Amino acid sequence: MPSPRGGGGARWKPLLHSLENGVCVTVFALLALFPVSSGIARIFGTGIPGLPALTAHLLLLGGLLAGMITTRKEEHLSIAILGYFPAERVKRRLHQGVNLLAAFIVTIIAWCGPAFVKIALTGDRIAGIPDRVFGLCIPIGYLVIACRFARNAKLQGWKRIFPVLAVVLGTLCSAPAITKFFWEYDLPVWAQVFSDKLYALSLAVKIPALILLLAAALAGLPLFAVMGGVTLLLLETNSIPLDVVATDIYSALTNDNIIPIPLFTLAGFILSESRAGERLVATFKSLFSWLPGGMVIATVIICAFFTSFTGASGVTILALGGILFSILSAHGRYPEKFSIGLLTSVGSIGLLFPPSLPIILVGVTTNTNIFAMLLGGIIPGIILTISVILFGVITSLKIHIPVETFNIRKAGSALRDTVFEICLPFFLLAGYFSGIPMVEIGAIAVVYIFIAEVVIRREIKWKDLPKVFGKAVPIIGGVLAILALSQALYNYIVDTQAPENFARWIYSAVQSRHLFLLLLNLSLLVVGCLMDIFSAILIILPLIGPLGAAYGIDPVHLGIIFIINLEVGFLTPPVGLNLFLATYRFKKPFVEISRHVFPFMLIQLIVVALVTYVPSLSTCLVHLIKP
Repeated sequence: MPSPRGGGGARWKPLLHSLENGVCVTVFALLALFPVSSGIARIFGTGIPGLPALTAHLLLLGGLLAGMITTRKEEHLSIAILGYFPAERVKRRLHQGVNLLAAFIVTIIAWCGPAFVKIALTGDRIAGIPDRVFGLCIPIGYLVIACRFARNAKLQGWKRIFPVLAVVLGTLCSAPAITKFFWEYDLPVWAQVFSDKLYALSLAVKIPALILLLAAALAGLPLFAVMGGVTLLLLETNSIPLDVVATDIYSALTNDNIIPIPLFTLAGFILSESRAGERLVATFKSLFSWLPGGMVIATVIICAFFTSFTGASGVTILALGGILFSILSAHGRYPEKFSIGLLTSVGSIGLLFPPSLPIILVGVTTNTNIFAMLLGGIIPGIILTISVILFGVITSLKIHIPVETFNIRKAGSALRDTVFEICLPFFLLAGYFSGIPMVEIGAIAVVYIFIAEVVIRREIKWKDLPKVFGKAVPIIGGVLAILALSQALYNYIVDTQAPENFARWIYSAVQSRHLFLLLLNLSLLVVGCLMDIFSAILIILPLIGPLGAAYGIDPVHLGIIFIINLEVGFLTPPVGLNLFLATYRFKKPFVEISRHVFPFMLIQLIVVALVTYVPSLSTCLVHLIKP
């Protein structure tokens, strides 16, 4: 029998986790309701004082809570190439090692917080709440995350000392930040001596430590911890105070341009967890099944719709793959290989359409107008969609797929059933063109979908909302965690002028713009098959931005090139994300899935080349509408 102490812990743990989940749900609910309230107040010519600032600081609280939950569930975004090794013992050792390293790194980040709160924050009030209260979320949140990483190592017996050592060593390496909290800039002699010794040690281990971080990244170390480790090492070896990391985290997670990311993610997951997918399938089937390749048309449009909201191709494949595969194979009589290839390839086809989260993130990362970026993706997205549809129609004609008789009454009934979902994109576009702030559009999308699917249709019960939110947390927590640490790394890189120097070096070696674009495409395809799209945007794009400027490439065009390459990268062996998800969903060997996808990948590569070398496809709407 378990000891009373252990039993008590087992009883308290679910309660604490439920409380944590509840607070996180509440914060993100307020994150949606506050911008809507602000928009309503503006209609009546009034405003709500302090509400925008409070909303931005709720993002900080919500982001850290989501990061804590994501750590608890062990679902942070990572590369984890070595995780595909078949030996379970190797996987277990890698898992233990990366969690211990993550605990060490995040402990240092946590100890950067107190000095930042004491020195950088002045006690200004945010809707009556001192900013230092929000600032304290950084050390508390990251300390919880560090302890959870230590616990996730799951070491038993005498080996439990290693998680404790990871946290203790992280605390020792945080000495410069901790002593700054107590003495600010007037350090006692012993503290200065210790800091000097730590600086000398960091110089001695700089190269081995960077190699270790790279290897750990491949072994599955969460990408935000990789960036955090690299940033801390670079700061220490250049005698820059470590607490600037906390400053950058605070700046990143109180940026109101970031708020639409969790909002649209929530909207997309509410859609995917309702029966909206089934209704949309029925609607588009009734509208297009009388055409040659009608079900292909319906499949591509439905997948584009879902992916544009979730920003994650995996959701589309896992949520809709089964029902669409059944309709294509059983009812549409398409060959199995065609159905699997189509569904795998279109799992990410909506990333170029509003309200695409990756496009919003590209705009934030490159300081490009977000509305302009959304406009830039429309025509390339349409071309990509039509290209896949045309291939499907031609295939349908070749294999003589039968068509159904159009039934206007059936189509009208299906349209009525999906009126809320079909109207949503038009409402959002109207909001974009009418100048409503992106934060409010994202909030309106959440409230609209919530009312449609939970209140009116009642397809998601109130008691099931935490489960829906729980599925969205890994995207929200993972992306915001990466974004916070990428901001710190990016600021350091910019201060060193490394991107500009790298751009000058590349430009001196490759002066042909066309050759540069070709090399860029090949590089991004590799990046797309190794990393998730959010991590790639936050890590790789800041380095490519100055290169684009050196070659005179419009930033909107560069951003669209980046995203469309990553879309195709999802289909690229050996580790394309969509290939693994399809292997799981359709229960087919990886090699077989790759073979089925190959024709669709070739079509998308042709579109990539077209979008790359015809920049007007990305920029003409921007120049026409001039947001």
